[in-house]
Amino acid sequence: MGQFSIIANHQVIRSASIPVLPYADFMRQNSSLPLEERYHCVSYFACPEDGCLRLICCIADDREGNIMISSCRVDPAAAPLPSFTAVHESFHLFEREIHENCGIEYADHPWLKPVRFGGIHAGMPLSEYPFFSVEGDALHEVGVGPVHAGVIEPGYFRFACNGEKILHLEIQLGYQHRGVEQLMIEKKRLNQRIQLAENIAGDSTVAHCSAFASLWEALCDYQTPDPLLWTRTLALELERMAMHTADLSALCEDIAYRLGSAVYGRLRTPIVNFFQAWTGNRLARTLIRPAHLFYPFTETLAMQLTRILHDFERDFTQMGNFLFNMPGVLSRFEKTGTVSYETALRIGAVGMAARASGVKRDIRASHPDQTYRTPEHIPQLYSTGDVFARAKIRHDETLRSVGHIRKLLRNLPPPEEIEHEPAPAAPDTFALSLVEGWRGEICHCALTDARGEPKAYKITDPSFHNWMALALAVRNNEISDFPICNKSFNLSYCGFDL
Repeated sequence: MGQFSIIANHQVIRSASIPVLPYADFMRQNSSLPLEERYHCVSYFACPEDGCLRLICCIADDREGNIMISSCRVDPAAAPLPSFTAVHESFHLFEREIHENCGIEYADHPWLKPVRFGGIHAGMPLSEYPFFSVEGDALHEVGVGPVHAGVIEPGYFRFACNGEKILHLEIQLGYQHRGVEQLMIEKKRLNQRIQLAENIAGDSTVAHCSAFASLWEALCDYQTPDPLLWTRTLALELERMAMHTADLSALCEDIAYRLGSAVYGRLRTPIVNFFQAWTGNRLARTLIRPAHLFYPFTETLAMQLTRILHDFERDFTQMGNFLFNMPGVLSRFEKTGTVSYETALRIGAVGMAARASGVKRDIRASHPDQTYRTPEHIPQLYSTGDVFARAKIRHDETLRSVGHIRKLLRNLPPPEEIEHEPAPAAPDTFALSLVEGWRGEICHCALTDARGEPKAYKITDPSFHNWMALALAVRNNEISDFPICNKSFNLSYCGFDL
């Protein structure tokens, strides 16, 4: 099978115990794993070590529920390396990021371009970015962004079109690059780091904070008590409900179905307002803290949430029956923006976008926390991979979240504050934490130095895996369908840019 260290989710391992392989062996065992649902890369990054760069690759085995870790030491000034991407396309962004941040060259990478406007490409003007170009009397290019109408974050989309048909879309991001991973190393106070986690992507505050908290507790050998796990699970499912409902509202708005837009928009409000009642703000900031719980869940809150769920489920189900049976809606959603099962596997898609194409990737099922083990979470799958499937998965997963929350409410933990001071983080240790946010899997990795301080911190948002899926989904679609294709994924700019 290869030389790996094998760990479970939220588990630590001594850095020295991770196998260090010659690059040829390292590449062979990681890039040649079978192209199937069982395996996918959750993180691949480089960190300085002993005067060279240590490459660390983390492959999830979703059937066995573990993560296989291996490493390699390379000299960034050495001759160009053969790329994983030439064998398996899902590594292309990981290697582009390593190239951009660390200067490693690849001999046969098919698309070695900047990922963000940072690292060795700092200051490159957009006019000099090496976009793919097309030529022909009947062809034209359309540039959109990076500044968009309203409050949408910046990103540049370059369409190559034949008339109204999209032949190719290239997406350039990086305008929101804030250096979050480096700040995780530079900031020395735990509270500063959790605030960074809260601000990775505001619409995934709970998911990113849960990943950070679980990772830090593992580094400190802190046994997370059930009330903390219970709280994080409840908050994750509420965040999932709120964001899926908001996206259904936006999809309805993009096809001018104003009733659906208004109803789904209204239904999102009591969910985020419940966060306000529970934690003091609508994004649940300050709720998730390593070894701390400042906002215990009370019987009063349980009764309030039970009433909200009752009204929400009734109206949400009724609106879904209208939406998914309306000919005008189906004509816009079905067979639009299709990503096949084979394509989703090839590019390493994750989360809701992968499941809409029939790929069974859901951390709640494959690498679950304790609260998802009983009862077992069963992912919702569709096979068509189109806008309809991505919208319908949002609908179905929202109702699944209602069921999860009701089961949680039947097992309320004692309403007590938790305020522990865990031991310092272990020195010379590697930790990894996976959480299934509403978009898909979120991965946080950390390596500590001899003092237990982070010397490397790597964050992978689901959008990092899935932006390529959007670029491929719109091929051979009308350019007027781009807005609903884009919204059906609703990927994060800031979660990608970091």
